[in-house]
Amino acid sequence: MHRLFGFTLILGALLMLDFYGFVGVKHLIRNSSHTVQSVIKVLYWFLTAVVVLCTILLFAGLISRANMFWRSILFSAIAVNYFPKVIFFLFVLFDDLVRGVQWIIDFFKSKTTDPDLKIGEGITRSDFILRTGAAVASIPAALSVYGIVTGAHDYRIRRQRVVLPNLPKVFDGIKIAQLSDIHSGSFWNKRAVIGGVEMLNAEKPDVVFFTGDLVNDKADEVRDYVPIFSKIKADLGVYSSLGNHDYGDYAQWNSVQEKQANLNDLCKAHQEMGWDLLRNEHRVLKVGNETIDLIGVENWGAKGNFSRYGDLAKAMKYPSESDVKLLLSHDPSHWDAQVRDTDIDIMFAGHTHGMQFGIEVAGFQWSPVQYMYDQWAGLYEKGNHKLYVNRGFGYIGLPGRIGIPPEITIMELVRA
Repeated sequence: MHRLFGFTLILGALLMLDFYGFVGVKHLIRNSSHTVQSVIKVLYWFLTAVVVLCTILLFAGLISRANMFWRSILFSAIAVNYFPKVIFFLFVLFDDLVRGVQWIIDFFKSKTTDPDLKIGEGITRSDFILRTGAAVASIPAALSVYGIVTGAHDYRIRRQRVVLPNLPKVFDGIKIAQLSDIHSGSFWNKRAVIGGVEMLNAEKPDVVFFTGDLVNDKADEVRDYVPIFSKIKADLGVYSSLGNHDYGDYAQWNSVQEKQANLNDLCKAHQEMGWDLLRNEHRVLKVGNETIDLIGVENWGAKGNFSRYGDLAKAMKYPSESDVKLLLSHDPSHWDAQVRDTDIDIMFAGHTHGMQFGIEVAGFQWSPVQYMYDQWAGLYEKGNHKLYVNRGFGYIGLPGRIGIPPEITIMELVRA
């Protein structure tokens, strides 16, 4: 009952945007020919009806999470339709408020003013406000389309140099490649994914880390991509950890056994790709007689209601002779909550995706996700502790990225 009530409120709010937006559109086209007006009105309501149907299918659960491709398509249709309408709504509302204030002023002055007062040659105030609104509203629509068509697979190499004074000499200059948040169930362009893997291999990393969320919900999502990701190679190996989506916590299962079988299949996929999956355990990277400890934990989140399968104490319970410790942990909130109380030098994380929307220009960073996560993209340092948050290789929800392109991290560790 609560779900139905919430869905009704959401649908009602969206329909209000549709009707209110139509008021503004009618005003803008009022001087057009009858044919043009008819075509625009029919097109407006036809597209609105399609998107409303998408909304019903998505939020009513009539398209299951198992069919993530179609869920992404429906979500895209909703986003591209309603993001511009929200902005246009604000301009229409502002125009109505101006008219309302003018009416009140006229009422007390006992005179009548033309509500469409001209502000220049041949254009009224209302036309100016609504045309400006339509122009501004077109920007997020264009960005959304661009983010889906181009941004989704616009892979970027992000290079990071990190100084570790205690790094063994033989490891000076070691090149680490990091991927995170592949979300293979959302991919719609396999050729582009192959291109991303080729970009990584062209860097010839010494070791590769993957920090979780290979799938959205189910292990079979990655089946078609196992041959692609198995091509990722490095002399010191490819190591991986699990993310919150990998456990199938957001899918419907017939039994606990079925859910566990899905997780087992996912772990087998890591093995088939040649990835060494670390589940609250450690490995030793060895060159000559020198070593680096690599620790990997299962998902552990301090923010939101994300799962806590990770056991850092268990993973670190081993005799160590290494001067450097690296950690793979999916959720960056783990760093402040537990990791900085240890002697781990660098934690590698993902999870946030940079919310797949934001701005990164000339050192300036902004994304809505920063209001939930203190560390959400790039390198962070506190004392001797470091954290690197990868922006993600894939996407979920909106099948695209706006301002936060998918990332392949290339990190070089140096002694000085």
